[in-house]
Amino acid sequence: MELNVQAQELNAIIEKHNPKIMNVLSRKGKEVYFPAQGILAQTAAARNCKINATIGIALEEDKSTACLPALAELTRLEGTTAFQYAPPTGQLELRDLWKKMMFEKNPSLAGVPISLPVVSSALTHAIYIAAQMFLDADDCVIISDYFWENYELVLCRSTGAERGSFQTFAESGNYNTEGLKNALADGGVGKKVVLLNFPNNPTGYTPTIEEAHKIRDILVEEAERGSSIAVIVDDAYFGLVYEEGVFTESLFALLANAHENILAVKIDGPTKEDYAWGLRTGFLTFGVKGGNPELYGALEQKVAGFIREQISSASKVSQVLLIDAYKAKNYSEEKCEKYSLLKKRYDKIKEILAANLDYANYFEALPFNSGYFMCVRPKNGIDSENVRILLAEKHSIGLIQLQGLLRIAFSSTPTDELPVIFESIYKSCLELAKRG
Repeated sequence: MELNVQAQELNAIIEKHNPKIMNVLSRKGKEVYFPAQGILAQTAAARNCKINATIGIALEEDKSTACLPALAELTRLEGTTAFQYAPPTGQLELRDLWKKMMFEKNPSLAGVPISLPVVSSALTHAIYIAAQMFLDADDCVIISDYFWENYELVLCRSTGAERGSFQTFAESGNYNTEGLKNALADGGVGKKVVLLNFPNNPTGYTPTIEEAHKIRDILVEEAERGSSIAVIVDDAYFGLVYEEGVFTESLFALLANAHENILAVKIDGPTKEDYAWGLRTGFLTFGVKGGNPELYGALEQKVAGFIREQISSASKVSQVLLIDAYKAKNYSEEKCEKYSLLKKRYDKIKEILAANLDYANYFEALPFNSGYFMCVRPKNGIDSENVRILLAEKHSIGLIQLQGLLRIAFSSTPTDELPVIFESIYKSCLELAKRG
């Protein structure tokens, strides 16, 4: 099928400013375009007309939005425009606000040109867009061996791509930077797609400052060899770091200006950062050395094309709510209160493990320092699934079992229940060990 002329135009802009990016685009990534010359363009052209019969929403006789009073009263938003459609790329005010906050949270980004964030329908949707944009059936996406299971569906099953893996932790307990280096080198120089998720789900680990810079150096080294690399940075749990010496910025901040052959793709949003899970709002942002408004504009238009063909646009109500929240005078203070709650639970877990050294005879805690979760691994051949079942049936405790681990979501566990969880894991392991 011949490419649409609008896709050709976007590809020409990318080719002009950074041809290496064309190397990491999938077939769909090259084909996609935002239909700027269709219905939306005609609607935009009619915006200032006295009579505008272009847009597919219902208006009252006075041209106010025909929304249900029951819904309008629940939202307590000014006017009723929140019930209208949002632009495919999202509300401009929200995009500007998020970009401004991104620079505030990531001092290393100072002076680095990056794209304007595009609004998705939560982070999973943004990851799906990235998958469609960069992965073909014969590609491989590199992910560490402890990962969120939905990556299999979103990145691999939806595209046909294979998953390349490396051990998350080295024998020392540090992040396995050497494993990442070897995974990148596998297959020789060429197209590489990498996903980095910190704080990591399920382990709750974020690299130290030294490890973060080492990851950047490894990716730059591979780029210097001639590979074209798309690095998807899943920042779902961004900002929830509980220890000194841990890298508190996004890896995107180190990669957005690292090399012309590295396209950094930041996936983030308020879901966990702002404790707004049900609003289903996410962002997708690009950064590459030498990036400029024309190049980023073309990439944003391609993302808008995916959004247009998949969901048309994300929820405007959610976006309007977030804009108001980010402009509220107590926003930062309220966010700090929630962080303190999670930090208290993290500290309690550290205290529990330090005070019960006998636990280590039956299970070990994987390295953790951030996020919503931590994991333990049963020892002595004890099966983690059997522990999970016993915990549920005998102790009425529900945990997630995956990859030989038990994941504990302390984010959703009251502090006074944490000792019960670990004591019950210990008792369950002890009982299973006695059974043989």
